[in-house]
Amino acid sequence: MHTDRQGNTLAGASAEAAETFDEAVECFNLYRGDPVGTIDTAIADAPGFVMAHVLKAWFFALATEPAAAREASAIAAHAKTLDADDRAASHLSAIGHVLDGNWSQAATALDFHTMEWPHDIVALQAGHLIDFFRANARDLRDRLARALPRWSEDRPGYSVLLGMHAFGLEEAGDYAAAEATGREALDRQPLDGWAHHAVAHVMEMQGRAEDGLDWMETREPHWASDGAYFQVHNWWHKALYHLELMQADNALALYDNRVRALGGDLSVNLLDASALLWRIHLGGIETGDRWLSLADAWSPLADGKLYPFNDLHAAMAFLVSGRRGEAERIISAYRTDRRDNEVASWCRQTGLPLIEGFVAFHDSDYRTAVEKLHGARFIANSFGGSHAQRDVIDWTLVEAAIRGGMHGAAEALANERLALKPHSPVNKSFLARASKPSGQ
Repeated sequence: MHTDRQGNTLAGASAEAAETFDEAVECFNLYRGDPVGTIDTAIADAPGFVMAHVLKAWFFALATEPAAAREASAIAAHAKTLDADDRAASHLSAIGHVLDGNWSQAATALDFHTMEWPHDIVALQAGHLIDFFRANARDLRDRLARALPRWSEDRPGYSVLLGMHAFGLEEAGDYAAAEATGREALDRQPLDGWAHHAVAHVMEMQGRAEDGLDWMETREPHWASDGAYFQVHNWWHKALYHLELMQADNALALYDNRVRALGGDLSVNLLDASALLWRIHLGGIETGDRWLSLADAWSPLADGKLYPFNDLHAAMAFLVSGRRGEAERIISAYRTDRRDNEVASWCRQTGLPLIEGFVAFHDSDYRTAVEKLHGARFIANSFGGSHAQRDVIDWTLVEAAIRGGMHGAAEALANERLALKPHSPVNKSFLARASKPSGQ
């Protein structure tokens, strides 16, 4: 029987299909190329190759888009009709949990899966992304910590595990180890966009904006080359450094020429677009009609059911573009949701107060915005994204306190931010404005 590069058996694969499968996995690992087209080639060569169908199902299940979720369901249903071995069946069970809206059940299933099959790089990466989507910093770190001792450094894909571990270490607050591990991963594989972004996160969290710009610019040929799927998010990181230095014009130029121009209408890229443009909007910078096309792109994706972190970012676009009714549609969906799954819980407990807080901010009801967002931010890390991505909530919170003339709250929140980034020009600006009348 054929095996993949990591030594796992591939039931139903031909020699050619096994080789193509490895190519698709590498696309997935490095966020480069055309993983879907590549795995389709493997399936065409060996229709009964169950792990090829499993890999394709993961691509769509992890997209956090309604149409993609439906496609993943169809792929997984077909895969279940094939002759699946225990490893493939375990994957299909985890995919089912994701599609049922129970991401933590999927993560736990993959925890035990990779204890049994520690060299299954697809399961490790799928699990890592699930940990990211549910904002579980501990498993982002420990999923890889459990597996790495069972890998030799010469096993193909070892550098990919280091890159994932680097990001987990960063989200868990171990910045020194995260940076060292990310740099080691890139020494081994310079094209790893995830490892590059892990180091970028370290510099963002430590307030090292100048270092961050140098990091991005020095390595740009690697992370922004043709076929680098992850480059939009890395351009977003570069824009955040400019915002940290209060260089809004530079950030807006990156929005226009990179984040939005290259991002298409994929939800993961629209997240970056909304989060960046909202921060610029908070700074009082004129953003013109940019929100209109962003709202158009979000409209078919933000259904109030699949993934509330997306809905929050869609609501930003709906509000500023004058399509308040679409933000209210999401709120209504949350309030009437009677599903008994984890995503529905995220919607009700976290998504609802967050979007209500952003609506209140848009309506200049700053006290309500502060009340909603202050409470919700403490549970926001139960779903959705990274610390850096969720910081848009805190930016909005402190801005609401300043604009609402809540001087004590504004000063306290600014001091909270300065404790983490004492040299941040943005945070110093928040503190300077906190005691001025009307949030000048």
